[in-house]
Amino acid sequence: MATFTRPIAAEEPRTIVGQAFVIDGDSLKVAGHGVRLWGIDAVELHQTCERGGKSWDCGRSAKRALKTLIGRRVVACEVLTYDSYSRAVSRCRVADIELSSWLAERGWALDYRRYSGGRFAAEQRSARAKQLGIWSGRFENPEHWRRSKR
Repeated sequence: MATFTRPIAAEEPRTIVGQAFVIDGDSLKVAGHGVRLWGIDAVELHQTCERGGKSWDCGRSAKRALKTLIGRRVVACEVLTYDSYSRAVSRCRVADIELSSWLAERGWALDYRRYSGGRFAAEQRSARAKQLGIWSGRFENPEHWRRSKR
């Protein structure tokens, strides 16, 4: 996630509602706007993990899980700020499901504590205990993985 955030400018939307195109496990395009899900850090699209001694495409699996959840339903996002890539950092829902919570609970994203204040820590602990998603094997923290690819 970009570390620089800025307040919402007067001309920028505070809510974004519409059909979503899933980019990766924590990024969407909703009604033409780039959206970064608030409070979590999902494995990157091209990131691989290890399970049973074998490499697997956990980044693509995270994207697929989010895409399956959303389907063709409308996504509603509350914009909190904008990041350095001009994405709306947002709390998003589909029906009554908060996307960040759902992803952390199913093991596809980590609680991004420095941004969330630990909001998704319980969901992360539960996923880890149940060995769901990336917790079913070994993985590199997405933030460290991104840093190593620069």
